[in-house]
Amino acid sequence: MVRDHKGLYKVSRSNHKSIQVTLHTEESEEELIYTMASFQVLVAVVFISAFAFQSCLVHGNFYNDMYFNWGAQHSYIFGNGDHLNLVLDKTSGSGVQSTKAYLFGSIEMLIKLVPGNSAGTVTAYYLSSTGDYHDEIDFEFLGNSSGQPYTMHTNIFTQGKGNREQQFKLWFDPTADFHNYTIHWNPTAVVWYVDSIPIRVFRNYQSEGIGFPNHQGMQVYSSLWNADNWATRGGLVKIDWTCAPFKAGLHKFNPRACKWNGPLSVFQCAFPSPANWWTSPVYKQLNWDQQGKLKWVRDNYMIYNYCTDYKRFNWQMAPECSKPQY
Repeated sequence: MVRDHKGLYKVSRSNHKSIQVTLHTEESEEELIYTMASFQVLVAVVFISAFAFQSCLVHGNFYNDMYFNWGAQHSYIFGNGDHLNLVLDKTSGSGVQSTKAYLFGSIEMLIKLVPGNSAGTVTAYYLSSTGDYHDEIDFEFLGNSSGQPYTMHTNIFTQGKGNREQQFKLWFDPTADFHNYTIHWNPTAVVWYVDSIPIRVFRNYQSEGIGFPNHQGMQVYSSLWNADNWATRGGLVKIDWTCAPFKAGLHKFNPRACKWNGPLSVFQCAFPSPANWWTSPVYKQLNWDQQGKLKWVRDNYMIYNYCTDYKRFNWQMAPECSKPQY
């Protein structure tokens, strides 16, 4: 609280200029109030930064950070806890979810999809909150007959509203090795990445009445399940159970994100600070190189976009479809 000491020294040394003393004392009180307010702001910043720093230093381990929410007998963790296999056979599929929920940051997973004839199967990897007005950000991989490419299905729900599907074919064999699938989101946008290449962006236009997932924490889920009533060619191709068991591999779960600790996290996780690295201006918009890669994917591998399905929505298109997304 030492700024220039004017009032403090004038009071102790001078009695012959009472007006001057009074004025300087008032100035000192104002300075004291200003200094205390600044100190309180500094304390708040330090608290928020420390909270966020602790929240984002999360190194995923399937033993500690995931649990089986169904079909536990059909899943198993191995290695040092950085490998997990989901299994589907005629009796059951399997699924896991994270022990923690997150709001903003980056969720990464290496995934190796079911090889061979995977028709009718779906491997899902997504974030979701709970309740009727839930938020959700999806990757789903729709299996296909041997030799046919997978369909990568993406969607986003905000306050319970979905129907925002975009689908892609992949430009590599997702069954031959592990590939990185990342969901990155901050107060500005949600971005889906495949091997560091952006494939989709959903920007925040909440100020214009368009929902955005920014007020409730989401857990991380992954599952392998029977969806042969719709997954492959609209349900025309069913699962060939003679190919079972089907296995999908998960590896190096890496949630570099802000841990959800209740409603206070809405402010804490969005607060611009070095610890909240996802709030940095560099993450507010794709750079030119990223935009070029995004355009390449969408021009060459995108097979469905809800924003151009005029028949489905009877020309009543979602408002975000007319907004720039990157």
